[in-house]
Amino acid sequence: MSTVSTFAEYRVLIDGVSWQTYSALVDESEHASGRMSYDEGTLEIMCPAMPHESSKSLIGRMIEMYTFIRRIDIRTSASTTFRRSDLKRGFEAAEAYYVQHAELIRGKQEIDLSIDPPPDLVVEVDITRSALNKLQMFASMGIPEVWRYDGMVLSIGFLQSDRYSETEVSHVLPGFPVALASELLSQQFDVSETQLIRKFVAGVAGSND
Repeated sequence: MSTVSTFAEYRVLIDGVSWQTYSALVDESEHASGRMSYDEGTLEIMCPAMPHESSKSLIGRMIEMYTFIRRIDIRTSASTTFRRSDLKRGFEAAEAYYVQHAELIRGKQEIDLSIDPPPDLVVEVDITRSALNKLQMFASMGIPEVWRYDGMVLSIGFLQSDRYSETEVSHVLPGFPVALASELLSQQFDVSETQLIRKFVAGVAGSND
């Protein structure tokens, strides 16, 4: 077992964890504060601090404001646990969204990735780099797009074949102002979130003119 901590996140890494143990932990820890990721026997538990959660929430608010303004139907799944027993992999993202498949899962209370599609967009906030290869995990589950924020840069990876290619634009949310979002994220500890969201909305509205 190893641990890594910063002001933004605290991580515990445990090797040799069975799929059955991981599944039991997930089922029994519905209201736990830590987020678990599992990759073929290795379990990582990440406990977020305020800087992590502030970034996650701000990205989520911008996505939700963008889809509201552009009238794009979505289904949020936040930090829902997504598992694939056949792959022996599972994760809880910072934020996750169904966009293109929102209608397909409408009304579902639980997602079974053996029959249901994975989320179209996953947001990961990794101020400290995870010891797991999250991109490989997401690719194996067929998640089309991953947004990653490392405390400085918001980057987008689009799934092509079995790996992610970095892109400057979102394919899942076409037209989303990535550069503006990155700029506002860099200001989040100096300006109120309400001011930042107002700037974001103004930028999106201006791009519609």
